[in-house]
Amino acid sequence: MDLFLDFLAAFGRQLQSPTLAFLLGGMAIAALGSRLDIPDAIYRFIVVVLMLRIGLGAGIAIREADLSELMLPALAASVLGVVIVLIGRLTLAPRAGPRPEDGIATAGLFGAVSASTLAAAMVLMEEDGLRFEAWVPALYPFMDIPALITAIVLAQLARKSGKVRPRISAIIVDSLRGSALSALGLGLVLGVIARPDPVFASFYDPLFRGFLSILMLIMGMEAWARLAELRRVAHVYAIYGLTAPLVHGALGFGLGYLAHLATGFSPGGVVLLAVMAASSSDISGPPTLRAAIPSANPAAYIGASTSIGTPVALLSIPLWIALADVIFSL
Repeated sequence: MDLFLDFLAAFGRQLQSPTLAFLLGGMAIAALGSRLDIPDAIYRFIVVVLMLRIGLGAGIAIREADLSELMLPALAASVLGVVIVLIGRLTLAPRAGPRPEDGIATAGLFGAVSASTLAAAMVLMEEDGLRFEAWVPALYPFMDIPALITAIVLAQLARKSGKVRPRISAIIVDSLRGSALSALGLGLVLGVIARPDPVFASFYDPLFRGFLSILMLIMGMEAWARLAELRRVAHVYAIYGLTAPLVHGALGFGLGYLAHLATGFSPGGVVLLAVMAASSSDISGPPTLRAAIPSANPAAYIGASTSIGTPVALLSIPLWIALADVIFSL
C-alpha cells in the first residue's frame, strides 16, 4: 500500500512539473478549440537553443572529466541506449497500432535519458552518502545520442518497408545532419574544445526552462489532435511504461557492475547508470523525435514516457541504491 501511495504521490508531482503541466495545458486549450498558433520557425529556433544548451553542458562536464576512467562506462552507456531501443522495437512497436513509428519513438524516449530523474538520483545519493565520480552525469549524452539515432534509423527503415531501402550508414549520416542532432553534437564538441562557460551561464542556461515550456505547449496541442489514434492500444503503452524502467534499470545496473569489476567504477556510478537506463527523456528526446519522426504520435511517446515511465523511474531510485548496498557489501 505504501508503495502504491508513493507512486501516486510521484505521479502527482509529475502533473505539477513544468514539462507535463505545459503538455497538458496544450492539450486542454486544443480541446477547447483555441486558435493559438506558434509558427514553425519559432519552434525550430527553440529546438536549436535547447539542443545547444544540452550539448554545451555535457561537453563542459566531459572536458573536466578523466577520459581514461570515462571510456568503459561511456561505452556501456552507448550500448544501453541502443539495446533499449532495439528491445522496444521488438516488444512494443509490433503491438503499438497501425504505425510502428509510434512504438519506435516511444522506445527512443525510453532509451534516452531524463536529466530531471538523474538530478533527483544524485540528490538522494548525496543524502545517503553514496559516492560517485564527478564525471558520471556526463555519461548521459553517450546514452542519449545513440538511442535517438537508433530510433530514427529504425523509423526510417519501417517507413521504407517493402521499398528499396538505402544503406543504414546513409540513414545515420542523414539523421546526424538533422537540425536537433546537429545542434546537440555541435554543442557537445564546443563544450569540450572551447570555453563556452560564460555564454552558457548568461544565455543558454537562463532561457532553458522557459523555452522548454513553450515546446511542451506545442507538443500538447499536437498530441490532442492525434489522441483518438491511441484508443485501441493505450493499454500497451501503459504496460510498457510500468515495466520498461525496471527492466532497463536492471540492464544498466548489470553493465555498470561489469565496469566496476573491470575498472573500479564506483557503486554510486553503477547506481547512476541504472537510473539513467531506467529513465526516459523529458528534454532532448521529444523535440528531436518530433523533427526526425514527424509521423509518430506525441500522445503515444510523451504520454508513456512522462506520465508513466518517469514516476516509475523516480520510484525505482531507492531500489537501485538498496541493490548496490547488498551487492557491494558481499
